Amino acid sequence: MSTTSQAQSGLTGAQAARRLADEGPNALPAGRRTPAGVLLIREMVHFFALLLWVAAGLALVAGMPQLALAIAVVVVLNGAFAFAQEYRADRAGQRLRELIPAEVKVVRDGRRTVVNAADLVTGDLVLLEAGDRISADLELAEVHGLAVNESMLTGESLACRPGEKATVFAGTFVVEGEAAAVVTATGSRTRLAAVAALTRSATRPPSSLARELGRVVKVIAAIALGVGVVFFGLSLLLGMEPSTGFLFAIGVTVALVPEGLLPTVTLSLARAAQRMAGQKALVRHLEAVETLGATTFICTDKTGTLTRNEMSVVRVWTPGGALDLADPVCAAEIMRSAVLSSTGRLVRADGRWKPVGDPMEVALHALALQAGSSEEGAVTRRLPFDPVRRRSSVIVDGVLHLKGAPDAVLPLCAAEQAEQAEQALQEMSRGGLRVLAVARRSVPVTCAATGSSTGTAAQNAAGTAADVERDLTLLGLVGLEDPPRPDVAEAIGKCRRAGIKLAMITGDHPGTARAIAEKVGLLGSEELVVTGAELPVGDEALGELLDHDGAVIARATPEDKLRIARALRGRGHVVAMTGDGVNDGPALREADIGVAMGASGTDVAREAADLVLLDDHFATIVVAVELGRATYANIRRFLTYHLTDNVAELTPFAVWALSGGTIPLALTVLQVLALDIGTDLLPALALGAEPANPRTMDGPARTGSLVDRRLIRRVFGVLGPAEAAVEMAGFVAVLMLGGWTLGAEPSPALLAAASGTAFAAVVLGQLANAFACRSQTRPVGRAWWAGNPLLLWAVAVEAVLLLVVVGVPALSALLGGSFPPPAGWALAALAVPAVLAADALHKAIQDPKRGRPGRPPRTAAPCPLPGQGER
Repeated sequence: MSTTSQAQSGLTGAQAARRLADEGPNALPAGRRTPAGVLLIREMVHFFALLLWVAAGLALVAGMPQLALAIAVVVVLNGAFAFAQEYRADRAGQRLRELIPAEVKVVRDGRRTVVNAADLVTGDLVLLEAGDRISADLELAEVHGLAVNESMLTGESLACRPGEKATVFAGTFVVEGEAAAVVTATGSRTRLAAVAALTRSATRPPSSLARELGRVVKVIAAIALGVGVVFFGLSLLLGMEPSTGFLFAIGVTVALVPEGLLPTVTLSLARAAQRMAGQKALVRHLEAVETLGATTFICTDKTGTLTRNEMSVVRVWTPGGALDLADPVCAAEIMRSAVLSSTGRLVRADGRWKPVGDPMEVALHALALQAGSSEEGAVTRRLPFDPVRRRSSVIVDGVLHLKGAPDAVLPLCAAEQAEQAEQALQEMSRGGLRVLAVARRSVPVTCAATGSSTGTAAQNAAGTAADVERDLTLLGLVGLEDPPRPDVAEAIGKCRRAGIKLAMITGDHPGTARAIAEKVGLLGSEELVVTGAELPVGDEALGELLDHDGAVIARATPEDKLRIARALRGRGHVVAMTGDGVNDGPALREADIGVAMGASGTDVAREAADLVLLDDHFATIVVAVELGRATYANIRRFLTYHLTDNVAELTPFAVWALSGGTIPLALTVLQVLALDIGTDLLPALALGAEPANPRTMDGPARTGSLVDRRLIRRVFGVLGPAEAAVEMAGFVAVLMLGGWTLGAEPSPALLAAASGTAFAAVVLGQLANAFACRSQTRPVGRAWWAGNPLLLWAVAVEAVLLLVVVGVPALSALLGGSFPPPAGWALAALAVPAVLAADALHKAIQDPKRGRPGRPPRTAAPCPLPGQGER
């Protein structure tokens, strides 16, 4: 360092020690970490898990330890699985602290030294050079061609060029040049710490799936307890001993608790998460799978998400006209001057080309290499870019080569050249290009010499510029762009067909943001383009302004993104927010779905997000939304499947009560448990893997109640009664064929055979129900049976489990049944045609046109392909 850094000796060691004692270490405040044990316990004690624990306790009290143990195992295994998926969910604060470098170069006691970043204090003189991560908020004292990448904090894709007295912030890093700077804030007083505080304060809202499942579980719990109380009263009326009646009521209550629902939901979400991972979308929170399907508003970043994050030269204009870049040699002259006045380069290392320095200057160098431009020559003086001049220049072999912002370069050129370039400049700007003007002139040897050695570097540069950066000859204009990803436009169109609104939120210039939005088809018909400073103060007004498709918000701050997510959620939207930097952490947590970039994003963004795009493609978000919608439909499928089974499980208890005990119980509580977490589990999971329908993204998402009137009507009015009717008919018929009469006490062997028949009828009915649940509108005969091979395997295993449960004497005796007689098997088999016929009749009645092959409704979308289920 010359001048300032040499003139200043920095703090003394004693001063630094006193300030460190007063201010504390330069470290971000550690957020309150949730111990892993606490996270595990949470998975074991949420409402549904508590319901199952109560059921296990009641089973133990009722003298059924096997049932209690089985329920406990279900809860523990499910909780452990969910814990493993969620363990790394809340570590954004730790990743933020890792952005602080371990060591920093400073000047203390007049000497250059290296200290631990945690020991920095206000007033320290820090020395910066390319590649350094900035460790505290600093005020620049001396600057030499400094370029700082602040995208992690500001969202701005291009490196900034701060001058003397400007402030640079902790967490950013130097990409070019060098500087000396004085520490102005450390630790919790830095801007990075403020972002960390926002991230911690932004709480992730409960997902719609969590709310809906909570509602379903509460309703089921209320029904189970209510029915248990009713049956306890009925048992007393029938003359049972109070203790016996109480134990019986407990059995009924436990029977009504859907023990298999919790593992089915968890494993189905995990299956969907695996499918998303195969599509380059990594889900970090299982419930986010369903929330993705309910998304109604996507707020997307620009750089790297809609664009490739790769600057490239796409147009070169000279006073003689536009150059054809298909033959880059013609641009050799202008590109030589552009590259000589730059420091960014594309270098070859380890057999690969790697960018070093400012991406814009790297793009200039890339074209210069193609054009064969020479970089040879003796550099006499370099005048680096500064925010006042907004240009940079270099003197090589007596020639000044200069590039910079057109409005800072054209006035230094001949008037006729400037006028000629103005039209080309306007055309490039309207196209969203970043435009640079390139010029040169010959300079006398005296002007090429180094300027005065007194004063600051900026003053010297400005003085020299007044002498040499004049009377320029314009070589031309260079237009650069960060090109859109090729698949973005198609993905945006799919979002609009799905009724999903879009907004672009970026830290870039509004002109650049608008141009990119137009190119990819994101800009809406209202052409709303606003800056963060123009946004309304109140959340209600902000939501009203932005609740339109295709809005563009430029120059947005972290606080703006956070407010936008909150305002749109306040208007009822399910918001997905994308981001890749430290600045995006709070908004990612505030949104219903935080979407982080996996390839280019920071650890902070990835840890704060629910979904990580492994390829950074916007189109991957749309794929994930489609899978999320399919998952929502699949959850309704296996809910229908499970609840139908519950109807068949409750029916024997209801018949026993209504008959005053004259008809024995057809199923035992342990048989009910075997149905819930034994034979039914695999088909339910297979329904959770049903492929997405091609029409899944046509129209708004089907959200709302998981259990609505349509589902209840189908379960309790059609499928459940059909299954229960065959179950009870087979049970009573086997009893009567064995000589039983109404009100008599059947022999244990006869009761076990009849109970085995009822059990078989329910399992076979569920086998048919699994195929019926694949679609809400098409009968099984019109669905392609091989469309879901997992379901075929699942029902095959279900049939095998049926034979094991009723055929293995020790197991059947434990559960309370036995192998049915031939007549019992024949009667139980009637459950298959009964369920399928009831399902087909119901679908034909609710929509007659759907039942006619080849005649879809006029307003309907095309029929699904073979093997695809309904939405």
